[in-house]
Amino acid sequence: MTTTKNAIQVDDLTVAYNYKPVLWDIDLTVPEGVLMAIVGPNGAGKSTLIKAILGIIKPIAGSVAIYDKPYDKQRKLVGYVPQKGSVDWDFPTTALDVVMMGTYGNLGWIKRPGQKEKKASLEALEKVGMLSFKNRQISQLSGGQQQRVFLARALVQNASIYFMDEPFQGVDATTEIAIINILKELRKAGKTVVVVHHDLQTVPEYFDWVTFLNVKKIATGPVKEIFNDDNLTKTYGINYKVAINK
Repeated sequence: MTTTKNAIQVDDLTVAYNYKPVLWDIDLTVPEGVLMAIVGPNGAGKSTLIKAILGIIKPIAGSVAIYDKPYDKQRKLVGYVPQKGSVDWDFPTTALDVVMMGTYGNLGWIKRPGQKEKKASLEALEKVGMLSFKNRQISQLSGGQQQRVFLARALVQNASIYFMDEPFQGVDATTEIAIINILKELRKAGKTVVVVHHDLQTVPEYFDWVTFLNVKKIATGPVKEIFNDDNLTKTYGINYKVAINK
């Protein structure tokens, strides 16, 4: 008999800005090896949930565990791709340099990346179809190309859990297909991938697990079981057909 490990455990998590709750009393268990979407309307707290799990935002209550230990003790197991809008794309650095930044966590601040780290970074760029752009300044890349570079930076960490905040935002169809194929490969390799996602139409095709969120957790579980009219209505306040066409 095999037992499924829990990759992420969130208990009683509450986050507030200026005394207004953005997330309220969230309990969430994410099993190891799933590809999970977090969906909900604008202002639902989707990005805030990821940032609270990663310690970027401090909750006013609750706790988070990564493989049963506090995030601070498991930081090396986690990769993160932030929203494109939160990155300074004018910073003067190349695509390769950005990806190599993903190796710093395993090296520490004293050591500098060497040939091993460079080789791994080049392989990550190749995996996302960006090897020929390795020396290009990130400011000169398109939105989709920039997103691929940041995905490569996460891949080079060789993490166990990946958090991605709207990785498909502002990318073309070719890039979206390339990204989802990589995410599915990660899942196949036993990794856990958590994605803030806004396109309800692609949830059944892209993901096997989903969390409905609107300040409170509405539901979480396998897509085949809980991606239904009832949970969509509870989350968005409108029926499924309207929600997927928003």
